[in-house]
Amino acid sequence: MGVVTPRAGKVALDGVDLAGQKSHTIAQAGMQLVHEDRRIFGSLNVEENLILAGLTAKDRWPVERAYDMFPRLKERRGSRGTDLSGGEQQMLAIARALMRQPKIILLDEPFEGLAPVIVRDLVKACRDLAASGQTVVLVEQNLAATLALAQRAYIINNGHIVHEGPAAEIKANPDVLQRYLGV
Repeated sequence: MGVVTPRAGKVALDGVDLAGQKSHTIAQAGMQLVHEDRRIFGSLNVEENLILAGLTAKDRWPVERAYDMFPRLKERRGSRGTDLSGGEQQMLAIARALMRQPKIILLDEPFEGLAPVIVRDLVKACRDLAASGQTVVLVEQNLAATLALAQRAYIINNGHIVHEGPAAEIKANPDVLQRYLGV
């Protein structure tokens, strides 16, 4: 997403190398990142955050579609970002990214610090997105939530992929879990 410039290799989306490009160029190409720290606008209300996110998008979700995905946001549509719970802020951060109708949505630690019931709801939302054809790339340390959601998993250690495969295979293989994850 332009946060870090790769030293080698390429990052391609639809055959176009995006490595080293500016964040807005990458976003226009169809990739959206939901940062670990959410980065919502605290002084704006929920609806303003959503509208602002879609302003420059070629195609954008209607605000009602975001509310259908996250009904709690509709209830809190007039609440400022700073008045939302952590889970509500995470829902808003994901909904903002979706407003731009991305080809790929990158989620960085979306379940960190959230109550189990909120994690369950977010996993369901991500599963629904994937079922509708949305590509979701998830970086997460919550192994149970990740393996419940993912079709394919990559285990990274010190910046290198040390194991990859179908999530069901990794979940069913205690040796892999023990070797790389200490579970």
